[in-house]
Amino acid sequence: MSHSSAVVHATKAAGAQRGDQHAAPLLEVRGLSVVYDTASGPVTAVDDVDLTVNRGEFVAVVGESGCGKSTMLFGIAQLLSSPARVCAGEVIFRGQNLVTMNDAQLAPVRWQNLSVVMQSAMNALNPVKRIAAQYADTMKAHGVRNKADIRRRSEEVLAMVGIDKIHLESYPHQLSGGMRQRAMIAMALLFEPELILMDEPTSALDVVAQRSLMLQIKELQERLGFAVLFVTHDMSLVSHFSERLLVMYAGQEVELGETRRVFDTPAHPYSKGLLEAFPSIRGPKVPLVGIPGAPPALSAVPPGCRYEPRCPLAYADCTTVEPELYEVNGVKARCLLYSPHNRPPADGAPIDPAQVPVPASATLLPVEATAKESER
Repeated sequence: MSHSSAVVHATKAAGAQRGDQHAAPLLEVRGLSVVYDTASGPVTAVDDVDLTVNRGEFVAVVGESGCGKSTMLFGIAQLLSSPARVCAGEVIFRGQNLVTMNDAQLAPVRWQNLSVVMQSAMNALNPVKRIAAQYADTMKAHGVRNKADIRRRSEEVLAMVGIDKIHLESYPHQLSGGMRQRAMIAMALLFEPELILMDEPTSALDVVAQRSLMLQIKELQERLGFAVLFVTHDMSLVSHFSERLLVMYAGQEVELGETRRVFDTPAHPYSKGLLEAFPSIRGPKVPLVGIPGAPPALSAVPPGCRYEPRCPLAYADCTTVEPELYEVNGVKARCLLYSPHNRPPADGAPIDPAQVPVPASATLLPVEATAKESER
């Protein structure tokens, strides 16, 4: 058996147990905080985030630009560069704390066990090297030296993402935007890792190409069994592809739960606002309702709830009491509406998210119908 085939075979064998839901999480983020060091002091961009990703699971992270999604992802992958740094927390991946590992210790983990797909493939790929050379560099860095094995594996991963092997001789600028993103995903699959971190890989694509790429990512995930942590600002994009959804605002997680539950009965007012911000292709016409104002500057977050200045349900306590994450109907929500100690003065009764109607604009097609329309 060739060296490259042996590496891939070993990775597949390690992934045979991915369906065991009783095993420890593949990735466990505990209290992760990331700061940017500035002349006026550190600015917290990611604030005490907890997150787990199980084997073979698709977890999405959504929120407005600047909320800390990508910074969190880079903190997990240990790809932060100065002035950013992890100041607290742990990132446990396959039983190892990545935060305490140096570059030499991280090197064998990257690509083989954990890969990253960057936001802009044109910037992530080397513009003066052919695709084949970039794949070869990655495999050589992990001990695969046989030229025939490198060529064979390069052709295999390109075929997985629907690109003809002839494009191994192409430069990145010779590929379309969608093909570049697929080429990046193919590179991430060279060793069939257990976890792929994706940082808005569809942001530069049109809506048709976005849907096509998402369908392909999901098909590859189901076929190969890897887990996905997918960052995007488009909540509707991942509505039918992720099992769980993390909503972030101003560096904090504000809601976390099963994707369908969050869409059907969003608990946090910010999640409701995001759902109201995109149209439905079915049902009666309804006005789109935006979220007024803008997120706070992370260097000067307001006291109390960070969403309070924009929240239509805010009351007096929201300006002074910082909410925790509260368990409510199977999800976690960072909102005083669910606090046993700080409730609106109207009646003091617990709030049930199911009693708050979901905006009509949040009505979505079943995934089967969505897939069929995308294939037309």
